[in-house]
Amino acid sequence: MMNRLFATAFVFFAFTITACAPKPTAPVPYGDNAAAAAYAEVNGIRLYYESYGSGEPVLVIHGNGETLASMRFQIVHFAARQRVIAADSRGHGKSGLGTDQLTYVQMMEDYNALLEKLRLEHVNVIGWSDGGILGLLLAIHHPDKVGKLAVMGANLRPDETAVNSWTAPLLAPVSAMIDEKIQSGDTSTDWRHSRQLMDLLMHQPDIPVEDLGRIQAPVLVLAGDRDIIRNEHTLEIFDHIPQAHLAILPGQTHWAPMTDPDGFNALVAKFFDTPYTRPESRELLQRALNPE
Repeated sequence: MMNRLFATAFVFFAFTITACAPKPTAPVPYGDNAAAAAYAEVNGIRLYYESYGSGEPVLVIHGNGETLASMRFQIVHFAARQRVIAADSRGHGKSGLGTDQLTYVQMMEDYNALLEKLRLEHVNVIGWSDGGILGLLLAIHHPDKVGKLAVMGANLRPDETAVNSWTAPLLAPVSAMIDEKIQSGDTSTDWRHSRQLMDLLMHQPDIPVEDLGRIQAPVLVLAGDRDIIRNEHTLEIFDHIPQAHLAILPGQTHWAPMTDPDGFNALVAKFFDTPYTRPESRELLQRALNPE
């Protein structure tokens, strides 16, 4: 497991826990499925993506150091009812890198360009971890593109007001190891690429909380109650989005889309299928106290 972590720059807090997760019912090679695969030329790179199902489109976005395959449980579930588009983000999987410094804004614009290429004017979006960050940015900068948005384990900034304090001590030795590998000229993997992924993780994003007020789409903000992201920060995100629902998943971690896909997918599907409302307890109490 640690070799994979080192090779992917200790992905956005993403220990690979596939062995602990339930297996998909269909033996589809998500992330390497020639029958569903294509490339789009966007912003100077070739962006790899796969498309499944038919109907209203939903875009699913994976986390740091992962590929679209990490969203396989969401692909399986939602492709049974609608069209699913899943891509490898810039610098991940089969997609090109094309830069010396990855940024979330750059990666978000790649997804916007992909939607343009596919002539998709309006999509629902599911984003996990870094994918949640990209989903928020897409809804901020291209509000016309996003119908509804579900974000799991997203953060607005990389500091300890957003991320639990035990995270940095875990990342520090991995970051140092990457630097040592670069300095020693080690060629066992592309350590400079790993450095970019680590920098993305440690120094980004930088989304002003006020920008959340620009989001027009209804948003389901999710996190595990034992997430890497602080519960207070998840609540901060929820509080600043004009149309938002909040789901803190009991007994779950940052990896709930993989470890509890049935529960996660059911919540997201219900949110997508149900017209958005935001009932207020104050109004209900007033009605109870002052019946007409």
